[in-house]
Amino acid sequence: MRIEDDIKLDYSDVLIRPKRSTLTSRYDVLMTRRYTFYHSKKTWTGVPIMASNMDTVGTPQMYEKMLEHEMITCPARHYLKKDATMWRVGTTDNKMLGKNVCMMGGVDDTSHLITHHLKWEFIGIDVANGYTISVVDSIRDMRERLPDSTIVVGNVVTADMTQELILAGADIVKVGVGPGSVCTTRTKTGIGYPQLSAVMECADAAHGLGAHIIADGGCNTSGDIVKAFAAGADFVMIGGMLAGHDECDGVVENGKMKFYGMASKSAMSRHNVPHREYRGVEGKTVYVDHKGPVNDTLVDILSGIRSACTYVGAEKLKTLSKCATFIRVNNTHNTIFGDE
Repeated sequence: MRIEDDIKLDYSDVLIRPKRSTLTSRYDVLMTRRYTFYHSKKTWTGVPIMASNMDTVGTPQMYEKMLEHEMITCPARHYLKKDATMWRVGTTDNKMLGKNVCMMGGVDDTSHLITHHLKWEFIGIDVANGYTISVVDSIRDMRERLPDSTIVVGNVVTADMTQELILAGADIVKVGVGPGSVCTTRTKTGIGYPQLSAVMECADAAHGLGAHIIADGGCNTSGDIVKAFAAGADFVMIGGMLAGHDECDGVVENGKMKFYGMASKSAMSRHNVPHREYRGVEGKTVYVDHKGPVNDTLVDILSGIRSACTYVGAEKLKTLSKCATFIRVNNTHNTIFGDE
């Protein structure tokens, strides 16, 4: 047993200090990134924001809207073994399957992902606890059999495990244990790591090897997404911010839509996960306000990021982390008329 004395920070613990800027318009900010991945050597260009692979968020309807903004969608896991043609773009005569799609499964889905890897642009293993040897073995097996595929794995929150997963074969590591809006891992288990510090430390570890990370969870506002990018995240994954829109799976009842974590009772019931006495619930179910079309939210997120870049003189998203200086604060915003 030991205690680390270093202070670890979350998005709510900091603000970004403004700096002199030569930018005259938010329009001038370049939002796209171009990445070449460590193992696969493939390149990707787009806006590095990802829709989470949660039941109500990772839908074909969400994919259509995310793609319009050059963003990535991670389909809900129950789509893994369904008709992959719902994840395609282009004309009737020339369809590209899986563009900007990241299909992830559990360790038990490794064989299926390997067999059908050509259906999606990214594939990977997504588990709550990326520290188990079975995850490392699965990624190593996947890499050996698919040397040219871009592989994602998560979740972890420390530099050492980030590097181990990359060396085992991952191109992109997903970072975050417990920060999600409908995740209860931290209260259920006492396990976790403040997300801002986790992103900083894991990004440093990944970038040292030439690989990439996804900041997964903990973003409640576009400002949080900005902080994630400023901390070194190559991609930012969001779930709760996309919940409650027309493109989500579910119905509107009394102005609300159902949203739940993938380790919640709702998820286990939907997917007929057998009850085990040793397996507890680490997610919750909530009802969020119906928000209408998701395009309005995506535009609002992008405008917030663009504005942030103009405050620190970043001409493109790529240079945001170099231009940003974090300051620790006791309070990030005035909540007298609400928490928005």
